[in-house]
Amino acid sequence: MVSIFESVIIESVKKMDPKRFVDRLGKFQRQQQETDAYQDFDATQLYCPRCKQAVPVRKRLLLVLPEGEKYEYLCAFCSDTVGTKIDRDNKSLSIIG
Repeated sequence: MVSIFESVIIESVKKMDPKRFVDRLGKFQRQQQETDAYQDFDATQLYCPRCKQAVPVRKRLLLVLPEGEKYEYLCAFCSDTVGTKIDRDNKSLSIIG
């Protein structure tokens, strides 16, 4: 004899659609890949205090640090520094001796 609890579990298992479960997992994996694509941005325009407006910027390598490469953003019109960015890559550095 099957108890009420067991019958409820059996009915809920019968209602489960394995395709829906796979689609949910697939959708989660696609969302994870999409967010990975947006982890690194490069600025195209920033506010310049000297020009007093948003201006196009140039990206210039400033330093190579152990934690990543430090870039400087320069105003395309007055060449004033308007921002910096550290690009953290997972590349290991080795000293050539």
